[in-house]
Amino acid sequence: ISDGVAFIQREGCKKIFIHTDNLERNQVADSLAKMASEDNSALQVFAKIPEEIVVFVEIDRTDRCVVYAHCVVRKRRSKLKLTMAEPKTKYDRQLRIWGEQGQAALEKASICLLNCGPTGSETLKNLVLGGVGSITIVDGSKVEFGDLGNNFMVDDSSLGQSKAKCVCSFLQELNDAVKAKFIEEYPEALIDTNPSFFSQFTLVVATQLVEESMVKLDRICRQENVMLIFARSYGLTGLVRISVKEHTVIESKPDHFLDDLRLNNPWPELRGFAEAIDLNVQDPVAHKHIPYVVILVKMADEWKTSHGGTLPSTREQKREFKELLKARMAATDEDNYKEAIDASFKLFAPQGISSDLQQIINDSCAEVGSSSSDFWVMVAALKDFLCLSAYRKARLGAPGIRKCLRCKVQEFIANEGGGEVPLEGSIPDMTSSTEHYVNLQKIYQAKSEADYLVLEERVRNILKKIGRDPHSIPKATIKSFSKNARKLKVCRYRSIEDEYNNPSPAELQKYLTDEDYSIAVGFYILLRAVDRYAANFNHFPGQFDGGLDEDISRLKTTAVSLLNDLGCGGLTLTEDLINEMCRFGAAELHAVAAIIGGIASQEVIKLITKQFVPMTGTFAFNAIDHKSQLLNLC
Repeated sequence: ISDGVAFIQREGCKKIFIHTDNLERNQVADSLAKMASEDNSALQVFAKIPEEIVVFVEIDRTDRCVVYAHCVVRKRRSKLKLTMAEPKTKYDRQLRIWGEQGQAALEKASICLLNCGPTGSETLKNLVLGGVGSITIVDGSKVEFGDLGNNFMVDDSSLGQSKAKCVCSFLQELNDAVKAKFIEEYPEALIDTNPSFFSQFTLVVATQLVEESMVKLDRICRQENVMLIFARSYGLTGLVRISVKEHTVIESKPDHFLDDLRLNNPWPELRGFAEAIDLNVQDPVAHKHIPYVVILVKMADEWKTSHGGTLPSTREQKREFKELLKARMAATDEDNYKEAIDASFKLFAPQGISSDLQQIINDSCAEVGSSSSDFWVMVAALKDFLCLSAYRKARLGAPGIRKCLRCKVQEFIANEGGGEVPLEGSIPDMTSSTEHYVNLQKIYQAKSEADYLVLEERVRNILKKIGRDPHSIPKATIKSFSKNARKLKVCRYRSIEDEYNNPSPAELQKYLTDEDYSIAVGFYILLRAVDRYAANFNHFPGQFDGGLDEDISRLKTTAVSLLNDLGCGGLTLTEDLINEMCRFGAAELHAVAAIIGGIASQEVIKLITKQFVPMTGTFAFNAIDHKSQLLNLC
């Protein structure tokens, strides 16, 4: 014991927690406390080990006591290091997609699932495997025989038990780092009796809810600023719908986006670098290793000299420019000139900002106050940045400097095209000498860093102006915003109540008369119709054996009534579609639930990480024709 205490003190520990069998615990604790007091040590001795303690000494009754103490401490320490490094290895592949910042957001998130049937279980399975912080499952039903055939998260031993408890237990086995709990209560009752319950969550996934409960839950979540996703599987069809007031995205990561090279608007350092390289160099090796960025910048200047200061704009001019590039090739195998010809469209692209970004800048939310989100504060700073960019361009000779000083920012940008967003700073792979490529990379990175610093200064000034801490937005967030300024996205969604009570007849009629979309929107309407049917007859059409013909007739009448309410009275749904809806019998098939759950979990990750653009319509899946479509109804 004495050697064990000495070892612990050398390791810098201040407390010892004793874990022996009950008969010896007090005796050992007393011995250690006595030794600590005799040595005038600050060491504290406790007879009970709290759950959060990771490193501790365990003392047994044998003469191997000291060795055992050494061994346990060292083993627990190595385990602690392994635990800290674990996320990078466990989540290696997904970290490549959304990075450490996205993973950190997932691990902080708290998810609530309503109803843990196949759709809910499949959704939550994907999130648990992804490392979401905590989950809470709400379901008041018991496991029945039918659940064994469509839900992998229950088995024979689960029969008659709480479905929420069984699913929670199985999901916990998939990833013990996720905190999981369950509440054995029906979601509809919880929505009615305890609406404040949902305020504790980052996001709610509501599965298999009927229309009335959807409207109530959506109203609650919007009041509490909790993100909400509806997912539903019904026979061979299913829907996924996001509902949030506003969702802003900095890292939208589009599949295809033009490289930010500024070939048609080079800044002084890039122009100086290009001017220092001779396109007529006689050395064939040097000639074939000039980066295409330099080739295009220099050739653009030559073109503008002979064409009144304008770049190629017509198809004929663009073809002529490419012919000039071909004529400068010293050999047919010069890949750098081939790359210049292929990338010439980047030179022809219009200057300034996109219409989507212009719309964000012109948004009323860009007029910020103390309650504005970080995103809109940075948009306001971007506005200032664009004005500065336009002002500098005007000083360098562009017309309209006086106009810039007296106009609104957006008017000047729209009319004069002077503003440029902060440079991203990355360049694509290209044929080049190592020296040229590295120098070019440094020029782009330096410009990107300079733009970021200007933007950061404006963010800090705006925060100070609106009465917030100037450093309340982290540098990393501002830097990410600066690099992705061209790709910002703002998504807004109608409330479920507004969508249902104020439909868009023109949009619905367009879909119903479109051969490609008629079945998808037909299922959308019928899913609402079966909820009305269930409210009137206390069961879903086709849910019970017998009476199928009567159910079909009733559903048809309900669907016609709903179409009239939606402003589509002159249109009808096909008999086959109505018959199929009754044949489904409200079944939740695993094959369909897996797809709906996969889509829902994908959208959850987009919303939580604030990366990639979440879908802005109602996702409709049609397993009969193997089609998934997005209906722009929300």
